[in-house]
Amino acid sequence: MVRHEERDAADVGAVLGQLEHARDRFDERFPESPGELVVVMHGSAALLDAAAPWLPLQRRLTAPAARRYLVGWPAERELHVLAPRLLAQRASNVEGSLELLMLAPAALLARRYVAANHRGMPPPLGPRRLARWLRWAWLLEGAGQFFSGQVHHVRPAVTRRMHESGTPSFPPGRRDAPLLGGSVYDLLEREEGQRACVALACGPHRHGPRRALEAAFGGRPLRETEAAWRQHLERIADPGARRRRRR
Repeated sequence: MVRHEERDAADVGAVLGQLEHARDRFDERFPESPGELVVVMHGSAALLDAAAPWLPLQRRLTAPAARRYLVGWPAERELHVLAPRLLAQRASNVEGSLELLMLAPAALLARRYVAANHRGMPPPLGPRRLARWLRWAWLLEGAGQFFSGQVHHVRPAVTRRMHESGTPSFPPGRRDAPLLGGSVYDLLEREEGQRACVALACGPHRHGPRRALEAAFGGRPLRETEAAWRQHLERIADPGARRRRRR
């Protein structure tokens, strides 16, 4: 079911098609499903922020390069997202920006699958779950980006982030989680495969992020995984950098 303004009726089919395709893929990967969800396509940013009051605060906590891509929030039984016409208006003129935004519904659905399989992750968003999100934002936000396919379109935004701000922490802190979290999964898939990505997303991780990442990457010391991740970020931000250094 989709709730929307009349002028956005023409876009309902495309959004539902994207979500049905994503759900088929997620059902194959995740043990538990979040069940039926209502999609709420908001006709303005103000309406979205009113329905998801946490979202404006999250934008303030997020690096500038990623703020334009915070366009929705998964509630317990609803996915709140801007209507596609507004997503298109938010896109910059760099490669990948429009694709990132248009995949927002699938990314929100992926986060609901993670929450359905990973106890304690929001939604719903109470004090304890908010504290857990603040600690594990890279895991949740990164899963949405990775499983939805957004991670294939992040290069220009990552390049901007690397130029504008200092060296990111590993795993990415909450400021960088919406943009850089997916790169952790992207590296994990390259090294350990898709199942390792699902296992990381679903937890449980009783001993914190460090141990979770060590286990995900086959027991490798965190400092070695961090070095591999920074090289991976470099490849994403500037695919030709390593080739130029070899010349």
